[in-house]
Amino acid sequence: MSLFWTTFLLTYGFMHLYAYLKIRSAFAFRTGTSVFLILFMVAMIFAPTIVRLSEHHGLESTARLMSYIGYIWMGILLLFAPISFIIDLYRFIVYLLNRRLRRGFFSFVLSAKISFFIPLVLSILIASYGYFEAKDIHTERVIIRTSKIPEEVGKLKIVQVSDIHLGLIAREEKLKRIIKEVKAVNPDMLVSTGDLVDGQSDSLTGLTELLKEIHPKYGKFAITGNHEFIAGLNQSLDFTEKAGFTVLRGERLTVSGLINVVGVDDPMGKRYGLFRDVKEKELLSGLPRDKFILLLKHRPLVDENALGFFDLQLSGHTHKGQIFPYSLLTKIYYPADAGCLNLVNNSYLYVNRGAGTWGPPIRFLSPPEVTVIELVHEDIK
Repeated sequence: MSLFWTTFLLTYGFMHLYAYLKIRSAFAFRTGTSVFLILFMVAMIFAPTIVRLSEHHGLESTARLMSYIGYIWMGILLLFAPISFIIDLYRFIVYLLNRRLRRGFFSFVLSAKISFFIPLVLSILIASYGYFEAKDIHTERVIIRTSKIPEEVGKLKIVQVSDIHLGLIAREEKLKRIIKEVKAVNPDMLVSTGDLVDGQSDSLTGLTELLKEIHPKYGKFAITGNHEFIAGLNQSLDFTEKAGFTVLRGERLTVSGLINVVGVDDPMGKRYGLFRDVKEKELLSGLPRDKFILLLKHRPLVDENALGFFDLQLSGHTHKGQIFPYSLLTKIYYPADAGCLNLVNNSYLYVNRGAGTWGPPIRFLSPPEVTVIELVHEDIK
């Protein structure tokens, strides 16, 4: 088992233990109820694994049902735990002050039952709001002025989509919303910066046809994200190519003599022995510097050796934490976890929040996005 999944299961398991203890402190129930609750929570801890195994063995109905139950539960628990912790911290501070000063000095003491129901109700309300926030796709716009776009061309409009996670939960409805946003801006080029698929791509019948409706002037390009490898690389690549994308895996090309596009594999491929290990500096340094260089890289990590060899790196992966307050954690690990960052030597990094969701079909204070990047000749007003 990978370090990520080990850490995830341990952390997620601890959250369940904490929730169980909160319930036990709020209610007095018999052994039978306690056993049932423990079994349910164990099933929820391993729900993501059960979903993957069911899907892998062709049990799509089981996988879909388990994904909705398990991931909605996950979303509520991820909200419940930090809210409950803040309330418990308040209770602990009141307890210490009353003990230190004199008993009863602070009279506003929450009971165990109240301190359980407040975070429960708040987490359900936030999760309900977050379900609709996840459907509200924002179109973000970025303008980059550069001398590398010919004056006679004037402007090149690139649309970036990322982290759509097509699978058991995100299907036709989600994809149609995204495609509507893309079509509305009529892009010259469409790029997907990984995690286009989330589950077994052989179960995504019909979705390639929806993506094929988009016909940008200069084509569609994609790279692998970590979930392309998790879902099965061959099936993921087949789906992406049938959708009309050219997949770049440690490859570069010049499009219509106008712009250089470079794509690299996600390092998740190393775990599967499928990673195309090409040094970014070597890949970029062989390109003509008089043309704009666009680097597609799933994770928003900048290779210091490659700085100055690209003009714009487009990334995703972070979802900006997807559910606050977990955006605070992604901000620690990825200093640039969303938006545009000016690097050095007129190089930029743009991190897309993602158009879909992983796990819970919920977003909170991290709305999904489709990004429009306009490369404009520097002399055009």
